[in-house]
Amino acid sequence: MIIVAAVALLAWLWLAATGFWRTDQRLPPRREPAAWPSVAVVVPARDETAILPETLPALLAQRYPGPLRMILVDDGSGDGTADVARALGGERLTVTAPGERPPGWTGKPWALAHGVAQAGEPDFLLFTDADIAHGPYSVAALVASADGRDLVSQMARLRTRTRWERLIVPAFVYFFAMLYPFRWVNGPGRTAAAAGGCCLVRRTALERARCPAAIRDALIDDVALGRAIKRAGGRIWLGLAGDVRSVRPYPTLRSLWDMIARSAYAQLRHSPLLLAGTVLGLAVVFLAPPVLTFAATGAVRVLALAAWVLMTATFVPMLRYYRQPWLAAPLLPVIATLYLLMTVGSAVRHWRGLGATWKGRSYG
Repeated sequence: MIIVAAVALLAWLWLAATGFWRTDQRLPPRREPAAWPSVAVVVPARDETAILPETLPALLAQRYPGPLRMILVDDGSGDGTADVARALGGERLTVTAPGERPPGWTGKPWALAHGVAQAGEPDFLLFTDADIAHGPYSVAALVASADGRDLVSQMARLRTRTRWERLIVPAFVYFFAMLYPFRWVNGPGRTAAAAGGCCLVRRTALERARCPAAIRDALIDDVALGRAIKRAGGRIWLGLAGDVRSVRPYPTLRSLWDMIARSAYAQLRHSPLLLAGTVLGLAVVFLAPPVLTFAATGAVRVLALAAWVLMTATFVPMLRYYRQPWLAAPLLPVIATLYLLMTVGSAVRHWRGLGATWKGRSYG
């Protein structure tokens, strides 16, 4: 047991040193350009009639000094999304449909590819989801921060209204940052990622990376986009948002479970070996410290408690970012257990041939 406790503590000492838990990665300092570049906003939308009235007006009301075009791509909706968008947008919004999705393409990359084709040749493209509500100066802030960068992406502040959202959502972003430490993403190393809800990308960099075609089969398209841009020599930046938020509701544990499990096993490249390593790692790093704190004695308890305290401390900044009480931080092992079960459930779905499912579509 002392080996397990020591490994857990060493793991947390290393994780804490990476700084993944810090929430200070916000939009880089703004430098207003002499001439504001042109921007085309591409919004892929599928069955979003309930969401668009809350998000689309704010996007259309952007206070951007340069040329700005709005394009909504109706991705095979069956609920009248296109009609709602036209009613809300009028002449300010181009509503279009990509047609039949070719073999080998997942839905969102296909919708983005169609939007890019419709956009012409803007200097920048902003890919943003239909559930994202932007502040009035969001586009201007993104463009002003893109000086010398090819992709600027903000992780939208997710909704935390219900009990389950308050419990699960901060940890979701915390675990994402653990996988892709923002400081590493923003540095010259190989680590790359993006947040699909808000991605401003330079058109020439997008073409150089051959995207969206290069990520046409991606289930986690935002991370794939960040990797493609960086591999093609682009400079990328990822951070937490201030005035960009998601209004998508996940009111129940089931809805959150489905959202996370949809892509959890894909994140592990559908590898049983990586799944086994993840389960073992989560058990040692997150579950062993509290279990050994209560079950063991002597040096084992001291090491385990130290690991638990360090784990708790790294979770506090994310709870503060989401305006949640820091007293919830010691519950991180419980939340990690839920994520472990979600990941295993995602793998079971894959093995049963169900694949990832989103809004009536299944990808094997």
